Amino acid sequence: MSGDRRPDLDDMEACLAAVVEGRVSRDAADRWAERWVVDSTLAWDELSWWALGLLYGIDLRPGPGEPYLHDDEQVRQWLEELRRRRVTRREGPSSGETATPSTPRPGAP
Repeated sequence: MSGDRRPDLDDMEACLAAVVEGRVSRDAADRWAERWVVDSTLAWDELSWWALGLLYGIDLRPGPGEPYLHDDEQVRQWLEELRRRRVTRREGPSSGETATPSTPRPGAP
C-alpha cells in the first residue's frame, strides 16, 4: 500500500485483507484507494475498479460517532467475493472490459 506504483489486484486484495485482519485502518485504506480512484488518467478493468470502489469509502459512517456504514462482516464478505471473482477470472476468458473512472465513489451506496 505504499509507493507510486499503480496497484494490481494482488495489492487491492492485500489491502482489503489487512483491513479485515486489523493491520490497516479503514481510513488508511480509503486514502490509499482514493489516490487511484480520482486519477482520471487511468483506466481500470472491471474487477479492479470494483475492488478500488470497495476500498474507497470503506471508512464511511452515516454520522459522527456512528458505526461504519459497512460492518466488519460485510468487509470480510467483500474479501471473500474478491477472491472468488479472481478465481473465476483466471478460469474464464478475459473480457478486456474497462470501467470508466467517472463513477463517484463506487463502493458507496
